[in-house]
Amino acid sequence: MADSLTDFLQGLPSGSLAIDDEHRHWTVGDLQSESRRLASGLRALGIGPGDRVGLWLPNIAQWLALFFACARLGAIVVSVNTRFRANELEDIVGRSGCRALVLWPAFKGIDFAGILNAVDPAALSSLTDIVTFSPDGEIPDFRFGGRRCTAYADLARHGEEVMTAADGESRCVIFTTSGTTRAPKFVCHGQQGIVQHIRDVAAGFAMTTPGSRVLQALPLCGVFGFTQALAALAAGAPMRMMAVFDEASAADVMQSECITHVNGSDEMLVRLLAARPELRPFPHLRSFGFARFNPALDDLVERAQARGVIACGLYGMSECLALYALQPLTLPEAERSKGGGALISPQASVRVCNPETGRVLAAGEHGELELRGPSLLLEYYGNPQASREAFTADGWFRSGDLGYLEADGRFCYLTRIGDVLRLGGFLTSPQEIEAVLEAAPAVAGAQVVGIDLNGEPVAVGFVIVRDRADIREDELREWCRSRLAGYKVPRRIFSIDEFPTTQSANGTKIQRTKLRQLAIERCV
Repeated sequence: MADSLTDFLQGLPSGSLAIDDEHRHWTVGDLQSESRRLASGLRALGIGPGDRVGLWLPNIAQWLALFFACARLGAIVVSVNTRFRANELEDIVGRSGCRALVLWPAFKGIDFAGILNAVDPAALSSLTDIVTFSPDGEIPDFRFGGRRCTAYADLARHGEEVMTAADGESRCVIFTTSGTTRAPKFVCHGQQGIVQHIRDVAAGFAMTTPGSRVLQALPLCGVFGFTQALAALAAGAPMRMMAVFDEASAADVMQSECITHVNGSDEMLVRLLAARPELRPFPHLRSFGFARFNPALDDLVERAQARGVIACGLYGMSECLALYALQPLTLPEAERSKGGGALISPQASVRVCNPETGRVLAAGEHGELELRGPSLLLEYYGNPQASREAFTADGWFRSGDLGYLEADGRFCYLTRIGDVLRLGGFLTSPQEIEAVLEAAPAVAGAQVVGIDLNGEPVAVGFVIVRDRADIREDELREWCRSRLAGYKVPRRIFSIDEFPTTQSANGTKIQRTKLRQLAIERCV
C-alpha cells in the first residue's frame, strides 16, 4: 500500500528536533502527539474523510500539526494565504466548501477577525466551525455568523487519536493558483505524491547531509514553503521557523544558528544580502535556491557569488509542487541563473511540445513544458473540465510555461505561454526583448507585453530608468533595432516608476495583465 502522511510522520524518529519557533522547541514526538490530539478534537467537531478545513495561519508549528491531523482523518486542508482579505477569503473558503476555518484572530496586530466578519456568512454555507489559535491558549471573544467557535487549545486537550481514516491515495491539501486574471483554481494533491516528493527533495537538495539546518521563512500556505518544511522533516534537518519573513532577523538567525539551507525568491536573497554588510555574511549556507520573479535581477547569481553565496535557479508551481527542479551547484554562474534545472525526482520527466501542433520538440527548441512525476496534482478540485484539459491524451501535464530542453537533459523555464508574443508571424519570447532593453545603460528593468494595434500584433515595452536618467523613447527603439529583427522592436516604449505587482504565498510577481491594459490605454 502507498505510504500515507500518517505513516510518514509516525516513521520519523520521535526524539529528534524538528522545529524551533518563537515560542518553543518541537521534537518529532511533540509533533506526532499534537497531531493525534488535534485529530481527536477535529473528529469531535464532526470533521471526517473528504471534509475541507481551511488553515488561515502564519508560519507556526501548529500549522503542520493541524495538517497532519487532517491527513489522519482523511480531511483536506485548504491552504489560505494570510495576505487574503474579505473578498478573497469569501471566494476561497466558500467555493471550496470548508467545514472549518482555523485562524489566529490578532496575529501581529492584523485584524483577521475583522476581515472574516466583513464576509457575508451566507456565502460560507458549508462552514460550521471556527477554530481560534492563541499562543497563550487564551480564548478570544469572537463570533461569526452564529458558527460554533472553539479554541485551538481545547482541541489539543483531547486524547490522542490512534486510528486513521486515510491512506496514500487520499486527497489531503488544496492550494490556489494565483488567480490574477480569473477566479483561482483549486490544486488538489494526494498523500502518497507528497510523501514521495518530499523524500526526493530531501535527498536532491542535500538536506540529509549531517549538520543541515533549514530556515523556514517561506509561508507554509504556499507550495514553496510547504514543500521545504516537509522535506526538512523527511531529512531529519531541524528547521528554524519564522512566523513572517524579516530580512534583518532572518540574516541574524542564519549567522547565529548556522543555517545551511534556504530557498526563496530572488528578491528575498537580495534583501538578505543587503541586511548584512560583511563580505561573506553567511559562512554556513551551502546554497540558496531561488525562484525568478524579478527580471531586473539578472545579475543576482554573480552578485551572490561575490558575497560567498552559491545561488541556483529552481522551478515549481502549485500543480507539481515546488522544488521540482534545481540548477546544479557545479554549473557556471550563467547556467545557475536560469529558471528550471535538473529534475529532483528520478521518477519525474519533462518534454517540450509545440503548443499549437503538439509536436514533441528537440533540445533547444522553444515550446510548452509538459511534466510527469509523483508530485503532480490529482485534480483541480471541483472543476473536472479543467482537470481534463490540464493533461494530454498520453498523460502529460500541460504546464502553460514556455521553455526548452538543454542538451544535458535539464530544462530552462522562460515565461508563461500566455505572455508569449506572436510578432511578424513568429512566436517570440518577451524575455528576449526585455534582455536587450535591460542592456541599455540607462535601463534598470524592463517588461514587454503584446497588444493588438489597428489589427496588428505589436510589442510594447515598459522600462524603469536608472537614477532618473534622461532617456528618449526613440533612442531606446533605435537601440533595439540595432540588436533585434525589425518585427521584435517594440512599437512603443514607456518609462514608469515601478511595475505593478501582486503578492502570492510564493513571492512577488509582476502583473503583466495590468501592463497590457496600460499599453492599450497609452497606445490607442
